[in-house]
Amino acid sequence: MTYPANSDSDMGDPIAGDQLKSIVERIERLEEEKKTIADDIKEVYAEAKGNGYDVKVLRMVIRIRKRDANERAEEEALLDLYLQAVGESA
Repeated sequence: MTYPANSDSDMGDPIAGDQLKSIVERIERLEEEKKTIADDIKEVYAEAKGNGYDVKVLRMVIRIRKRDANERAEEEALLDLYLQAVGESA
């Protein structure tokens, strides 16, 4: 465990309570925002499903779009090569 840097090495020094409280409150606010965003994302997926889209495939599209284009192209080329090697047409 690490402790905030102090000018004194005396372990009896109090922790900077205001700073620690501020950090904790910021983390709590961000966690709340994260939950709100996660709920919003769930709603959008539900909307997509309600409009007839396959949510599993939609999640794949999102995951693929996050990746580097060159990495994705290399992986797709390898997939095509492997499929041809086992007799599947790509």
